[in-house]
Amino acid sequence: MAGALTTVAHRDTGQRPGAVGWVLIAGTGAYLAVFLVVPLVSIFTEALRKGWSVYLNALVEGDAVSAITLTLTVAAIAVPLNMVFGLAASWCLARFQFRGRSLIITLIDLPFAVSPVISGLVFVLIFGAQGWLGPWLKAHDIKILFALPGLVLATIFVTFPFVARELIPLMQEQGREEEEAAVLLGANGWQVFWRITLPKIRWGLLYGVLLCNARAMGEFGAVSVVSGHIRGKTNTIPLHIEILYNDYNFAAAFAVATLLALLALVTLILKKILERRLGEA
Repeated sequence: MAGALTTVAHRDTGQRPGAVGWVLIAGTGAYLAVFLVVPLVSIFTEALRKGWSVYLNALVEGDAVSAITLTLTVAAIAVPLNMVFGLAASWCLARFQFRGRSLIITLIDLPFAVSPVISGLVFVLIFGAQGWLGPWLKAHDIKILFALPGLVLATIFVTFPFVARELIPLMQEQGREEEEAAVLLGANGWQVFWRITLPKIRWGLLYGVLLCNARAMGEFGAVSVVSGHIRGKTNTIPLHIEILYNDYNFAAAFAVATLLALLALVTLILKKILERRLGEA
């Protein structure tokens, strides 16, 4: 009976689409073309409309270089911290049952439910001049808002679910039998992690880090609130694009936007590769 069902499942999976199938395929293709392909093509077309010299000058201009450097710096700080948090949270939630576990899982999903602008306003409420810690920070000459720490905090908040949400179900599915066997054979915690756990979750970890990095570099709402829009100092790539566009410098705006478009394309390619690796694991 099971063999027959398997045969039917394979036959159904490989069958050619009928009329309704082709309509759905055409509709999906048209939808992707209108909302994905056309915008991407228009970005590169507008960026190169005035020639390569204008395009390259827009990328090496001082404020653009500062925005690119700041974006990479924020991502270089936020992504590793979220990776460590994701590993710790997934290990804790997938391996142990304890009171409050469901609450922690809900809190991990909170950034998915809260608008990034709202999360930015929360940091203003805490660290702003009139916020809870504002007077103390001012008295000790510590800058959180309108500086690198504020950008990092806002980015960490909006991106920390990605690694954890990828690893938690993966580790739950894999179980803990091999880890328990290693402990019984005398392995300590670090040996279990490096030799048993990490090799089994490495592709899922890379997948989560990839998504986390893409969101960190493209985040707009939260960092817009805490940055102060100081040109050459606190503007990341998305904020720099907004300023260029508002100044009617469309060629430069689209030129810088191609960096994020290329990041999106690279992310999609790597995402596909990692999905295949996860399927094989």
